[in-house]
Amino acid sequence: MGTAAKKTEASPFGNVSHETVKQWFKITHLGRLIEDKAYIYIRGAKGWSYHAPFAGHDGIQLAIGQTFRANKDFLFPYYRDLLTCLSAGMSVDEILLNGLSKDGDVAGGGRHMSNHFAKPEIGIQNVSSCTGNHTLHAAGVARAIKYYGSDAVAISSQGEASTSEGYVYEALNGASREKLPVIFVIQNNGFGISVPVTQQSANTRISDNYAGLKNLKIINVDGTDFVDCHNGMTAAIEHIKTGEGPVLLHAQCVRIGAHSNSDRHTLYRTDEEIAAAEARDPLAKLRAEIIATGIMTEAEVEAVEAANAQDLQEAAARVEAAPDPAPESVEDFVWADAWTPEETETPAEGDKWKLREAINETLHAEFTRNPDTFLWGQDVASKEKGGVFNVTKGMETAFGPERVFNGPIAEDYIVGTANGMVRYKDDIRVVIEAAQFADYIWPAMEQIVEMSHEYWRTRGQFAPNITLRLSSGGYIGGGLYHSQNTEAIFGHLPGVRVVVPAFADDAAGLLRTCLRSEGMTFFLEPKFLYNQGFASTVRCDENHAIPFGKGRVRREGTDATIVSWGTTVHWSIRAANKMAKEGYEVEVIDLRTVRPWDQELVAESVRKTGRLLVVHEDHITNGFGAEIVAWTAQNVFEWLDAPIARVAAKDIPIGFSKILERATLPYEAHVHAALEDLLKY
Repeated sequence: MGTAAKKTEASPFGNVSHETVKQWFKITHLGRLIEDKAYIYIRGAKGWSYHAPFAGHDGIQLAIGQTFRANKDFLFPYYRDLLTCLSAGMSVDEILLNGLSKDGDVAGGGRHMSNHFAKPEIGIQNVSSCTGNHTLHAAGVARAIKYYGSDAVAISSQGEASTSEGYVYEALNGASREKLPVIFVIQNNGFGISVPVTQQSANTRISDNYAGLKNLKIINVDGTDFVDCHNGMTAAIEHIKTGEGPVLLHAQCVRIGAHSNSDRHTLYRTDEEIAAAEARDPLAKLRAEIIATGIMTEAEVEAVEAANAQDLQEAAARVEAAPDPAPESVEDFVWADAWTPEETETPAEGDKWKLREAINETLHAEFTRNPDTFLWGQDVASKEKGGVFNVTKGMETAFGPERVFNGPIAEDYIVGTANGMVRYKDDIRVVIEAAQFADYIWPAMEQIVEMSHEYWRTRGQFAPNITLRLSSGGYIGGGLYHSQNTEAIFGHLPGVRVVVPAFADDAAGLLRTCLRSEGMTFFLEPKFLYNQGFASTVRCDENHAIPFGKGRVRREGTDATIVSWGTTVHWSIRAANKMAKEGYEVEVIDLRTVRPWDQELVAESVRKTGRLLVVHEDHITNGFGAEIVAWTAQNVFEWLDAPIARVAAKDIPIGFSKILERATLPYEAHVHAALEDLLKY
């Protein structure tokens, strides 16, 4: 960017070189031509079905792009940032490929909405339509930048209306507290679609809302003024270099046109308001000043404009002829690569460990093995305390507060910054206690859904290598927000792995696989089992690992099959043992992984026994057991000798009273009764 440019009466560009000013005009004019072309495609039904114009944001978007260093910095643009991305290094072809959703779209091959520009290979991130949520990702990658001692910068860009979202405050507050090298740019054009800024914020200059955050440098610029924006970004970079914390750069822009191609702004803006906005057109002003100051003649400006038009025409011809995505490619990149060890059996003899100890010791072993592994969450690193259940006990002491630390009580921040931090390099693995109890995860659901399709959306260019630990389930008298299950909801999301160990050895083996795999995995820890002797096993060594999607036969049988996971595996084993005294041998399968689940093992067992009972702790309606029932009925129907049965929690919240809890959750007696009915059919 260079040093700040001081305007004078003689030159509105100060000490900015003439060549730089010419380049500003060339890029900005080219961006406007692309916008005009987008509307031609829209009207001709050829593509670009979503388009949000940048006109009126020209100064700040050009400055952001000129500041960005390809293959060094991390840029998180939003859906209006066409000029930002063009200025940052995306080619005209790449912009058009995205607009027309072509297979060659470098953002993700047409998998994301048009006008969502990205080029991950150089650091322009693929950002979702949840505008503003990427502030958390920018803070997360900035945390990695700081930890690894890089001089890179994270830059997040968004509109002013998105700052009404709580996660934006979480990002700004967290980045300020941690003094992270991130620039948050707010492009304030006065409207959130049709909603004026006065209905979004008491302060119409949005940066004023954050004036009280310590360590946050606030810079306000005129987003339509190229020099002011140049100076603002220069000052922002200089401040980042001091290591004193993040920058909030507020650019006051003007929205010349509608919010997007689907918005009729004449329904809520008067002709006078629209005319006033058009009168502030930054490009027209830049063009006039270039000619007035003698930097370029009218003829020279027209030559640049003609050359841009020719370049666009040639690019359009290439892109329009480019192939569309192949229908069968939709199946690609749903699942990130899992580490696939050979399944190792638990040793037959040796010292025993409890499920909580297995998790703790495996974390210690894997953090020792991989120095690029990190852990955070709320209450996980407070001296000798390691979370509510002491699962992370000793981790901070062993690996230091830079690798193991507490997060604020802000689940979105905990999860969102994990999504950002793993972007820094592929070797990083993050373990988060995503919420103190699984029931508290819902504020982060937006980030979870976002993360679930990152790998698919980017066509394999980015995998969030994150293990989300959650203490799950009931039987502890915890009540609301301390005893619910989340497995069915998470299991519904494409590309998300969900594991639920019932024994200590499986907890260790599955956690090890999580920490060595790519992509996101929910590691649901049945809190009732943490210290139960019946969930204990012989201690395993550091090579012990369990593949995803591989169930385990806990008890062999020939008369019926029980499929279960988590705490109810134990009720199932007990009920099966009781049935043995009555002359029936019941096979018990511990799925261990809910998503993906071991379909072949279940099918093999049902073909042998002819009867199936699915048992789980979660509510029965829409519980994951329904998926197993449906799949089995469709694929193994001819081997069934009785209707498939289910045992699960009632469709009632888990109450605090143990009397109410016991009346809601499934127990051994429920499994036994269901088995009796199934075997008598």
